[in-house]
Amino acid sequence: MSARSRGAAAGRLVLRRIGFAVPVLVVVAFGVFLLAAASPFDPVHQYYGVQIYNASAADVARVRAELGLDEPVLAQFWNWASGLLSGDLGVSRSMRQPVAQVVAERLPWTMLLAATGLVLAVLIALVLGTVAAWRQGGWADRLVTAVGHALEGVPPFVLALLAIAVFALGLGWLPVAGLTDAGQDPTFGQVAEHLALPALVLGVSQSPWLVLHVRQSMLAALSEDHVTGARARGLAERVVVLRHALPTALLPFVTLIGARVPELVTGAVLVEEVFSWPGLAAAVVTAATAVDYPLLAVVTLVATAAVLLGSLLADVAALLLDPRVAADG
Repeated sequence: MSARSRGAAAGRLVLRRIGFAVPVLVVVAFGVFLLAAASPFDPVHQYYGVQIYNASAADVARVRAELGLDEPVLAQFWNWASGLLSGDLGVSRSMRQPVAQVVAERLPWTMLLAATGLVLAVLIALVLGTVAAWRQGGWADRLVTAVGHALEGVPPFVLALLAIAVFALGLGWLPVAGLTDAGQDPTFGQVAEHLALPALVLGVSQSPWLVLHVRQSMLAALSEDHVTGARARGLAERVVVLRHALPTALLPFVTLIGARVPELVTGAVLVEEVFSWPGLAAAVVTAATAVDYPLLAVVTLVATAAVLLGSLLADVAALLLDPRVAADG
């Protein structure tokens, strides 16, 4: 398949995935409304807080009508979806501000944390996975494999608590939580210092599967004919590994990164909560406990769209990089 035909195939793949994503997002959003309606929490009680005990029945009924909570779930979903199509994301009852403003203020910090953690996970995987395969059976391989399997079952919040205990409370190298020190503006230095620990935790939590996958792919690539031929030509082992085996091992690795996006999103939410990072995680928790339909639906759609986009980008990259991949997905 030529480069031009691969580009056309990638375009068709994007169009098909977009057509698939629209009904998926509609079903996910409607599912959020159904789950919220089944919640034991009363949104009006969450809206009032402790003041609910001082409110009259007439006031509660009036607020319920103003918030549209006296309508059936299907009608509430239709009103929300109609506003969404017109660019109105609604107003968050729990945050007491427009949903668009909540997302605009918090989404960039979540994206920064997730992107930094993903980059760190990829770097860790490429370095450790390549070294482990290169030195198969040696102490480095055994250590990397053992640690990788051990970390597979450790939740991100456990790693976060351990990192805080060691690097923040024990050694005092990094701050415990927040975006900046108290009273400080979010400068590059302040944000970078406070980002280091949560991004490292997120990257380490996502790296075990990537490290083990790179190791396995490298072992398969090292046994292929073109690598054997490169060794027969007398090329240095470093050249054989880095220039001949590693590029071959990267092709399935790209697809795996896309498959890890759901876990990355979940890990980012947990890490944000532990480190009080001002992203969407706190908004998710607040919206869920307050049964905040507009905010909960939009945040869920953002997370779903991120998962679909990650999968699409991975498939497009694999299609463009590997002519053996067919565009039938």
